[in-house]
Amino acid sequence: MTTAAGKTRNRADIPVEYTWNLADIYPDWEAWEADRALLEVRIDEYLALKGTLSQGSAQLLEAFKLGDALGKLAHTVYYFPALKYDEDQRNNAINAKRQTIEALFARWQQASSWFSPELLAIPIETVRGWMEERADLALYRFAIEEVYRLQEHVLDEAGERLLSLAARVAAAPNETYGALSTSDARFPDVTLSTGETVKMSYGQYRAVLASNRNQADRRQAFLAHYGTYAANINTYASLYHAVCQRDWFQARARGYASSLDAALHGNAIPAAVVENLIATARAGAEPMRRYHRLRRNRLQLDHYYPYDFSIPLVEWDHKYDYPSVAAPIVDAVAPLGADYQARMRRGFSERWIDVFENDGKRSGAYSASVYGKHPYMLMNWNETLDDVFTMAHEMGHSMHTMYSHEAQPFVYSDYTIFVAEVASTLNEALLLDHLLAKAQTSTEQSVLLQHAIDGITSTFYTQVMFADFELQVHRRVERDEPVTADVLSGLYKELCEAYYGDAVELEPLTPITWARIPHFFNSPFYVYQYATCFASAAKLSRTLVDGDAAAREAARTRYLTLLSSGGNDHPMVQLSKAGIDLSEPDTVSAVVQQLDKLVSRLERI
Repeated sequence: MTTAAGKTRNRADIPVEYTWNLADIYPDWEAWEADRALLEVRIDEYLALKGTLSQGSAQLLEAFKLGDALGKLAHTVYYFPALKYDEDQRNNAINAKRQTIEALFARWQQASSWFSPELLAIPIETVRGWMEERADLALYRFAIEEVYRLQEHVLDEAGERLLSLAARVAAAPNETYGALSTSDARFPDVTLSTGETVKMSYGQYRAVLASNRNQADRRQAFLAHYGTYAANINTYASLYHAVCQRDWFQARARGYASSLDAALHGNAIPAAVVENLIATARAGAEPMRRYHRLRRNRLQLDHYYPYDFSIPLVEWDHKYDYPSVAAPIVDAVAPLGADYQARMRRGFSERWIDVFENDGKRSGAYSASVYGKHPYMLMNWNETLDDVFTMAHEMGHSMHTMYSHEAQPFVYSDYTIFVAEVASTLNEALLLDHLLAKAQTSTEQSVLLQHAIDGITSTFYTQVMFADFELQVHRRVERDEPVTADVLSGLYKELCEAYYGDAVELEPLTPITWARIPHFFNSPFYVYQYATCFASAAKLSRTLVDGDAAAREAARTRYLTLLSSGGNDHPMVQLSKAGIDLSEPDTVSAVVQQLDKLVSRLERI
């Protein structure tokens, strides 16, 4: 096939081999409907178990086994219409089927809400005795122990009811942020040096930064886009103050020492992980500064600002034909073994991937995990280098899913975000090494190196700086210190100066750019996990390619064990078995060392 086949917007014209095969889930809608009806019956069966757990180990085991069967069935029934809908989101009939299953999910949650309170009414010593008696029940030991561990911060019935009543109020700040920054945002038009007039929405703003080589145009786009936020900066500050006050209220209500402790408790992450991440990244910022100095010199700019970060250093218009990418992506993961490579080949050859864009198709890319089946990957292939690395990234998620699903019962089949990006990021790192070794020209090497370095600066350093910011703001709230627009912008300016040093200049408007980061308002203490995954992947990559054959084999075995562990333990324990300790500076320093090598290589070129 030539790349022209990917140019059509009509799905019917795309060769079938470049579309995913949903018949591997259900052969037709009749088979799906039969399982949908069965799901309703199974939900009622699970509800009928209410009040039986105290009768003994057999009843507890029955509840877990039925829960596994119900979970597998529910997710299979859901993904068939969900994936079909993403082929064309204009299809209301399929969307209705998807919404029907979402309603059943809600019913399932209601039907299972009795389980944890009923289990907690049984002394943990009794349940541990049951697990000693029955090996099949002991399989669920971690899930059982987690219910009791998390109970430490669960309130009595009256307290939980009160917090549940406050849930809608607690959601108000981020809902208001969404309205202010999206539906009510009025971004101005800008006339560029080309004469083109463009409305500076976020998408258009990013496009100008990535493609317009006129710095004056990039500055104008920056001022126009962020001027919208500056006009409402006191409102954004009030909303973020409310977010932090909400987090502190909920943490204290549940008996946590800090908002950070409350956010980390669910996955049993020590606060030292976040603190070490921030300290090590701050101390290791010099390679990033060297990269920006190199960019300033290469771009021949008298002044260099954050809106200059995205413009490519060299022109590169190479098109990546989709059929040609499978071989290098599979070859790149040779350090992970022949079995891993064979699974990836299946993904490319057995129609797990929906490759090209078509009218109505969902944008972006993802890997969907259908338990008991194979993973499915959505792509929107446009022949760019980003597409190649995105494919390797999603393949990493898919391999993680395969190993996890094959080794774990449904209850442990999913894995936490804390480890989810390790597999995808490692695949990208191995692909970079492979492509650099095969690069024919210095220009191609430069493009690859810039891609890798930009990935580190955005996924690691920028996310750590964000985590640094939100941790400092939350701690100000916990000390009853004021959090105003001036305080927030002043803190953000200090952080920009601390991380970028003298390598980057700041516009007067730069300190208010914190107001555009949705994670601050929607998911506090989340972004640090991007950086921890990146650090883990950097450390793993080094162990997989360095040392003698025995050391590499041991590292590969530990890594595949990590992929196979799903959610059967706390993520820090899982990573430690793979040789990763994120509480140690050495792990995070692996990213700093990796960046230093990449920048040095780019400097030589």
